[in-house]
Amino acid sequence: MKNEMSVSDRPFLRLAEVVAALSLATDMGTGQPLERALRTCLLAFRLGEALGLSDDELHTVYYVALLRFVGCTADATHLADIFGDELAAQAHVSTVELLPLPMITAMIRYAGEGYPLSERVRRITYGLTKGIELTREAEVAHCEVSQNIAQRLGLGDDVAVALGQIYERWDGRGSPGRHKGEALSKAIRLVHIAQDAEVFQRVGGVETAQNAARKRAGGYYDPVMATYFAQHGAQLLSELNSESVWEVVLNLEPEPRPYLSESQLDTAARAIADFTDLRSRYTHGHSSAVAELAFTAACGCGLSQEDAVQVRRAGQLHDVGRTAITLQIWDKAGTLTDAEWDRVRLYPYYTERILARSSGLAPLGTLAALHRERLDGSGFHRGLPGTMLPPLARLLAAADVYQSKIEPRAYRPALMLEAAADELRRQAREGKLDPKAVEAVLGSITGERIRHAHPANLSDREVEVLRLMSQGLSTRKIAEMLVISPKTADHHIQHIYNKIGVSTRAAATLFAMQNNLLR
Repeated sequence: MKNEMSVSDRPFLRLAEVVAALSLATDMGTGQPLERALRTCLLAFRLGEALGLSDDELHTVYYVALLRFVGCTADATHLADIFGDELAAQAHVSTVELLPLPMITAMIRYAGEGYPLSERVRRITYGLTKGIELTREAEVAHCEVSQNIAQRLGLGDDVAVALGQIYERWDGRGSPGRHKGEALSKAIRLVHIAQDAEVFQRVGGVETAQNAARKRAGGYYDPVMATYFAQHGAQLLSELNSESVWEVVLNLEPEPRPYLSESQLDTAARAIADFTDLRSRYTHGHSSAVAELAFTAACGCGLSQEDAVQVRRAGQLHDVGRTAITLQIWDKAGTLTDAEWDRVRLYPYYTERILARSSGLAPLGTLAALHRERLDGSGFHRGLPGTMLPPLARLLAAADVYQSKIEPRAYRPALMLEAAADELRRQAREGKLDPKAVEAVLGSITGERIRHAHPANLSDREVEVLRLMSQGLSTRKIAEMLVISPKTADHHIQHIYNKIGVSTRAAATLFAMQNNLLR
């Protein structure tokens, strides 16, 4: 008798749809217009076709272009420390490349924009001194996080290699400066040209994009690829104005087109959750914890396995729209202004829009976008009444409130578990949360902790250090909290890096989130 494929292993959803949806989140997370990554993919792919790349090479180009900015949540805090509004800063930086000394120009022009003069001066000084020093680590972190996400999405080694070269240059003067010339992946060489040409054409026209390629040939760009683009750029760029770039890009992927099984979709959803939560030190692991709370509650109150899986996936994806809101707001220690609250209220809408393009993800987006609605109509972004909120949305809302309360925020410390439970019941009494959903969530929580062996053979002390690193604490502060010397703390950090195969705090934090070490 032949073995039948289990339901969880059957093809379910195209990988390209998931990655393309994720690329919309990276557009928002870098302050760019929607479909910037899709247009970059289209342009890089067409340029690769014209240069005679094989289908396998084009497949790599396709996914590298879509994932070029998936590491954006790794360096968001670094940019926020310099500029304030990191989303506005990234929009500025993408265009000041047209000017001499682009990064220095960006720091002088935009660091601390909108702040009082004294704060602007402080941020400019920081940016031009320590900020430049930390930029290299931020760039390496961006690459390492991109590689982690690509691996978890099931993409191959060629994609990972290219994503490790995001900041390299043809002439070898890039970061970290390990590769140059023909040693660089063809995919990343094409994406370098396409990502810039998309912006230059948008802000300055076709001729500006072609002139930039000529100027950078042999420096930042592969001279052969750059020369071809300079000669044929007008034709290549014309397709970027397609009515539906989403459909064009999905139809572009070479055969065979990989599909995700249900179990692989669960893995991909968790990767997107970690991508989202990495951005702020206050949300590390939040989405996956909400997802598990909602899933356990759904199982406990007699809902079907299908519904339980649905709410778990929605929980993994519910905060992806947060990438559209600056850390200047999310990590603000004081009270938000009315204008800032207006921006916050839009993030569930962005979650829904990011996932709506994919027919397979759209139902998850619809459910995920309801997690901030309340039974009395006081929630957002739609202000729906309880009669329009299905049971899964009510469970998701209760799980999100509970998990948020037991996590620290910039404006308050974490609540003790009992206080968080009291807060949920108070909101139920006031008609905001569903009492049954609240009790289902609270009933799914146990005080038991099962001791598992740590991944990568990490010791208990190394996990302690990793947790403190993930909170953004300096090596000296970690040493103080653990009553050890800074040298010993650094020794632990280097051991952690060696064991898990990374070299930056952001990538180490992502590893900790992926392996549930922060809960």
